[in-house]
Amino acid sequence: MLHPSYTDLMKVVNSEVEPGEAPVVNSRYSIVMATSKRARQIIAGEDPLVDTRQTKPLSVAIEELNKGKIKIIPEE
Repeated sequence: MLHPSYTDLMKVVNSEVEPGEAPVVNSRYSIVMATSKRARQIIAGEDPLVDTRQTKPLSVAIEELNKGKIKIIPEE
């Protein structure tokens, strides 16, 4: 099971959206794509943005997203 949940991650990502604006993330797919892209960056050698005991790149990417260290930018 994924901790935090997809719902919690979507709330974090959409937390800076002003009332009346469209949310940045509407689906789990967007969360999966963002975290997998970040995990590939970590595998390629980029440093993690959070101090963590996690060693798996995907777990580190999820923690970074949950703590607001990475942002999902909507396509225009």
